[in-house]
Amino acid sequence: MATNITWHPNLTYSERSELRKQNGATVWLTGLSASGKSTIACALEQLLLKEGVSAYRLDGDNIRFGLNKDLGFSEKDRNENIRRISEVSRLFADSCTISITSFISPYRVDRDNARALHKDSNLKFIEVFVDVPLEVAEQRDPKGLYKRAREGVIKEFTGISAPYEAPETPEIHVDTDKQTVEECAEQIYLYLKKESII
Repeated sequence: MATNITWHPNLTYSERSELRKQNGATVWLTGLSASGKSTIACALEQLLLKEGVSAYRLDGDNIRFGLNKDLGFSEKDRNENIRRISEVSRLFADSCTISITSFISPYRVDRDNARALHKDSNLKFIEVFVDVPLEVAEQRDPKGLYKRAREGVIKEFTGISAPYEAPETPEIHVDTDKQTVEECAEQIYLYLKKESII
């Protein structure tokens, strides 16, 4: 735990929201690899930006090129990966930006901790379960990860040799084997409007 540090207050969230004419929130997409999280996140980000809403996408792979490049895929490292993303997404939401995260985030407790972090800051957290049957995800397998996991090359792969704990009560549930990318993004967009987040 860091010592000799001081929090420097600036604008309140309300003041920032008034100045930016926008609220902040985190849209947290969770699901198996190849479920469509990143594709939906990209579509949602573009939809929001076209509507003049400030939004920024935090993607699982992209974050590991920088902020989390020191982390592996053990359970401990996955926990730390999600803890860091929770903090970053909270900062984006506090800046009155719509933070869109697309991470497998396989453990329910990690997602619950992310939600609690936002709740403690009076920020909206919208969990989106990007649902797809495992067999469909394996058929898609754009990176060849499932194949390598089945061959034992990749250890601790979510859905094969490591668990995925599906959300029990997500705010939004999309089925990517039944819905198009555009339909999924639109469903999330309409939820944000209905809840007066945008």
